[in-house]
Amino acid sequence: MKKLKQFIMSASDMLNMIQHYGILGLIKLIFDKFITFFIFKNARIIRRPFDVRGKKKMSIGPGLTTGRYCRLEAHGVDDQYSLVIGRDCQINDSVHIAAAESVKLGDNVLIASRVFITDLNHGVYKGDLQSHPDIICNERTLHTNPVDIGSNVWLGEGVVVLPGVSIGSSSIIGANSVVTRSIPANSIAVGNPAKIIKHFDFNLNKWVSVND
Repeated sequence: MKKLKQFIMSASDMLNMIQHYGILGLIKLIFDKFITFFIFKNARIIRRPFDVRGKKKMSIGPGLTTGRYCRLEAHGVDDQYSLVIGRDCQINDSVHIAAAESVKLGDNVLIASRVFITDLNHGVYKGDLQSHPDIICNERTLHTNPVDIGSNVWLGEGVVVLPGVSIGSSSIIGANSVVTRSIPANSIAVGNPAKIIKHFDFNLNKWVSVND
């Protein structure tokens, strides 16, 4: 009886998935699920096409879900992971994460489509030893600054997170924002450069405008 109940539930789930994805879409999904095991064994599903570079420099938590056309790359010369992704993170289509020193994502991070996260720049543009404009861009010294994104963070469509940024847990970054400075936990930030517009007030139990 238990096995029959499990079969009926799975058949019901299958019907729902066919209605949602269509038959061809479901076939692709099943194939992607099979291929996922060979990319990241503990991931939930990696949808193809998917580009991964420097896999040995990555630590991927269980339950990762990605959309199509994502690109994860990790560089570095030591034995440490330069890209760390926590548990049950969801990454949507066309997300690019480039880590040369340290990019960390906490648990349950939700990333919308067309998001770019990086810890590196081609060249140095502040301080005493800056890159000269006559140097070819691709030949300028790579400069890195760690990126740390906390747990339960939501990055909206088209967000860019630049080197040296920390985003505190449970924060939200609005669509098409460019994060150039760190954002504290429990905040909503939007714009280019991203600025905080709301924070969560635990006494009032609601999001409050910073201008209130």
